[in-house]
Amino acid sequence: MENQDYETDILIVGAGIAGLSVAIKLSTRFPEKNITLISKDRPGESNTRYAQGGIATVINAVDDSFEQHIQDTLDAGGGLCRREVVEAVVREAPERLAEVIAWGTDFDRDDAGKLVLGLEGGHSAHRIVHVKDETGFAIVHSLLRKLDGLPNVQVLWRTLAVDLLTENSEEGRVCNGITYVNKLDNHLRIMQASFTVLATGGIGQAYALTTNPSIATGDGIAMAHRAGASIDNMAFVQFHPTLLNVRMDDVAFLISEALRGFGARLVSNNNRRFMFDYDVRGELAPRDIVARAIYLESQNHPIYLDCRHLPSNSLKRQFPKIYQTCLSLGIDITREKIPVTPAAHYLCGGIVTNMKSQTDIKNLYAIGECACTGLHGANRLASNSLIEALVFAHRCYMDISERMSHQKSPLRIVQRKYGSHLPDESQLRNIRQAMKVIMVNSAGIVRSFASMREGLEKLKEFHCQVEEMLEVSTPNWLLYEIRNLLTVGMLILQQALDLNENRGSHHNCDLEENPISLTN
Repeated sequence: MENQDYETDILIVGAGIAGLSVAIKLSTRFPEKNITLISKDRPGESNTRYAQGGIATVINAVDDSFEQHIQDTLDAGGGLCRREVVEAVVREAPERLAEVIAWGTDFDRDDAGKLVLGLEGGHSAHRIVHVKDETGFAIVHSLLRKLDGLPNVQVLWRTLAVDLLTENSEEGRVCNGITYVNKLDNHLRIMQASFTVLATGGIGQAYALTTNPSIATGDGIAMAHRAGASIDNMAFVQFHPTLLNVRMDDVAFLISEALRGFGARLVSNNNRRFMFDYDVRGELAPRDIVARAIYLESQNHPIYLDCRHLPSNSLKRQFPKIYQTCLSLGIDITREKIPVTPAAHYLCGGIVTNMKSQTDIKNLYAIGECACTGLHGANRLASNSLIEALVFAHRCYMDISERMSHQKSPLRIVQRKYGSHLPDESQLRNIRQAMKVIMVNSAGIVRSFASMREGLEKLKEFHCQVEEMLEVSTPNWLLYEIRNLLTVGMLILQQALDLNENRGSHHNCDLEENPISLTN
């Protein structure tokens, strides 16, 4: 097994909504082709699983329109969205939603059978299609059930992509697959492919406090960067305003923005409702504004989300996961305030792609959170991420379908390179923990030139240490993840240092014209 390499027609790295949906479509379209999907964890574990809110899609043409959704996205993005991308995603969204429904996701409906639409920050109309407060979980499991019946898809669980296999050609840089390790044995193997799709999710684990699961270590972005692909908009890390501010043993728990859309209020410890001091939209301002407001207010006292004025039965029915989780921690949200704090949540940048999901390396695609499509600009509009993943997964599928008959990469001999020494995992864990604190202090909600420069220098020192380990160490999962985390951390800080204005999720206090104003 140690020296066994593989060849596949299409390789998909990542098993969230983006990776699963493109795998289903390609498998159905090409039953004679071999499709391989790899995932770092068990079935169902991905960033998608933790998406509570839903999918932003124009359903009600009476109270909503494509033009409104487009404008809301542009406004939230701080002037950096690509308009053609925004228009494409918004207008294609209903058809993509219909496919997810056909694949078995049962979204919430009223007594008449119509989809129930929620409201979230930055939206001018109710347009969030959801499954209570566990939308991502429901979608992932419906896609896994669909995938399970497709015989030409091989899935490798608990498998980590390490590096892209690339070479130069007359047409430029070409991707021929990856090297990878399985968690069971840590043997470095090779997977060669005609087409490679990165759907590896976000970078939340670069921060000490995040809504992301443990697997969100920026692997696809770091791999693409090492291979020479363009990476952009890394400075724009979106912090979700309302993480449950209670210590938990496993993944930190998100309090959905939909709860504020339902009427919950942000208050200080003296019950003062403060958001209208920062934005006329109050709790329904875009996330960058709400997160910075909470950050400033929390310097003096704790911040809470107050649901006590809302109908308790409706609250329990609409948000059962939030209600039960808080109750298990001794908080009855119908009677008590919920302690909240911002946390690293979503990366608006990533691997640069065109409208076909192509990167600037031939035969390499990127979809989902690891991709920088231009939809989000400097700040993501709530619940736009799942629909972006579906739209660009479809566009990726369409492009591969057109090129499939003309593409065949011959199996090549690739030399594996690694050492023979076991890495010091205690040292690696110390580096990872130190990095998380550095990122909070240097690339958090509010930044400064000095803190970013200091943080970047520290990460560069760690990166040199890790690169030295790689030269002499046997293949090691933790070592590869920390290399990726340091890579994305350095990209975030370097690109943030290059910005000379505040936009969206990037707020440098050295560039403030008025320290009290949070709008751009």
